[in-house]
Amino acid sequence: MVFKRYVEIGRVALVNYGKDYGRLVVIVDVVDQNRVLVDYPDIVRGQMNLKRLQLTDLKIEIPRVPKKKTLAAALEEADIKNKWENSSWGRKLIVQKRRAALNDFDRFKVMLARIKRAAVVRQELAKLKKTAT
Repeated sequence: MVFKRYVEIGRVALVNYGKDYGRLVVIVDVVDQNRVLVDYPDIVRGQMNLKRLQLTDLKIEIPRVPKKKTLAAALEEADIKNKWENSSWGRKLIVQKRRAALNDFDRFKVMLARIKRAAVVRQELAKLKKTAT
């Protein structure tokens, strides 16, 4: 099998364009080859083009076009939010958002920490080289 992620009911996707950028949604119905009906407890149900979605590995068991209450219960039972935040993709996005929110002084402190870390690494590498020869 070449593909691991399929467009299917219950598939969790990440919105990569538009007003809901960066938010998770669940595919609740397939409209046609290019569009799906998406929903999540804190957004309004609506159609979305598949080009605006990135499919994740997460999937929940739900019936076709469930009520909000059923969807919320299925998401809670599958612990999707926690799984997403612990995945490498989710952690990467959290770090990106945190970095985008830094001010000048915070970026300066990060730069100084990187310089200090690089100096420590350089010293340890020099010690290893010295003992190897």
